[in-house]
Amino acid sequence: MLAILPRQWGEDMMAESLQWRVRCSCGYEYTVWDAGGIRWKAKGTPKLYRKCTHCGQTTWQTIYRAENKTA
Repeated sequence: MLAILPRQWGEDMMAESLQWRVRCSCGYEYTVWDAGGIRWKAKGTPKLYRKCTHCGQTTWQTIYRAENKTA
């Protein structure tokens, strides 16, 4: 995706995807971008049924947008 979109869009897409987190029921969290996903101009808190790379369990994992902590 980054190769075919304008540079600014790609940078914005990456920055926003890094703000979205995936949380397993075991407490392990990682970014959507690190999971190989893109979440750009999105809303809501969907759930995914997938295997956790940390605990190995297949559970419903919540996707949420982390608050900016730049202050």
